[in-house]
Amino acid sequence: PAAVQALSHFPELKVILVGDQHQITQQLSLLGYSADTRLSIVHSDRVISNSEKPSLALRHSAGSSMGMAIDLVAENQADACVSGGNTGALMALSRFRLKLLPGIDRPALVSALPTISGRKTWMLDLGANVSSDADSLFQFAVMGAALAEQHLQQAPRVAILNIGAEEIKGNDLVKRCAEMLTQTQAINFIGYIEGNQLLTDAADVIVCDGFVGNVCLKACEGTAQLFIDKLKKSLLASSIKGWIARKLFSELFTELKTLNPDQYNGASLLGLRGIVIKSHGSADVSA
Repeated sequence: PAAVQALSHFPELKVILVGDQHQITQQLSLLGYSADTRLSIVHSDRVISNSEKPSLALRHSAGSSMGMAIDLVAENQADACVSGGNTGALMALSRFRLKLLPGIDRPALVSALPTISGRKTWMLDLGANVSSDADSLFQFAVMGAALAEQHLQQAPRVAILNIGAEEIKGNDLVKRCAEMLTQTQAINFIGYIEGNQLLTDAADVIVCDGFVGNVCLKACEGTAQLFIDKLKKSLLASSIKGWIARKLFSELFTELKTLNPDQYNGASLLGLRGIVIKSHGSADVSA
């Protein structure tokens, strides 16, 4: 359904679905759709499970849907790969088959987050690397700044996520990275920010290691979903009726859409010689 909707929204788009051809064809037929010049199917009967270790997935990736999808990008048969599968396996296969850009040691997952001002904040790493050294964090900052600058058309404010804003706070990892960024004139480094500033437009780029970033992202998503569900429940139980209720609900719904995690699904793997997008495994059709 998501692929069919995307095709209807973007007339120039072409989609290649990689997976079990019988199952895909069956699902498409339920929608009254079939493969054509804009939608093709590449058959694969092997799936890399979410519990499979990246090293094992790398050794046995031949014929897998994830491996074949990445190969299409490597062979210039596709411009990008989108996958909701095993994050570690996706990172390992992408790194092995697409290779890294010069000067980059590890790819990083980056995504845009909403802020109270309406602007976006780009945060990385969101889980591609469980642990990182200061050099890797520095590279994440460089990649994040380059991405944000393309969108903002000005030098972005780059900050490191820390347990405090003071220079003395934090572990050796963030302190060393901060020292490196301070000495780099090409980066507009503004210092540390704390977790409660993630969505306040305090920075345009927020840098952290993948473990911290993934925990923060899921905490934000869970909090946003809780807020949306609670507000919907309160509105439905409210004594406010008629056009006032409809007007209030309409305006609130417009604002709530900006907080919906589905609006920000899809994190890019930066640092590769090709485009790879990681989608949530639990993402719905609209996401």
